[in-house]
Amino acid sequence: MVQGDLWIPIAVLVVGFVAAVTIGSIAWYNSKRPPGWEETQRPDYIPKVDQDENS
Repeated sequence: MVQGDLWIPIAVLVVGFVAAVTIGSIAWYNSKRPPGWEETQRPDYIPKVDQDENS
């Protein structure tokens, strides 16, 4: 690997980490709340995801 092209795999790792944290946060906020978190409010920047009635 050439020294100048080292930023490409690092950029892929950084973008993947940010995407995983974002998707994981959305999933966590839309899941059942763990004990002690039942009354917490959803942050405004987290989208509401509706669950299907058939599942």
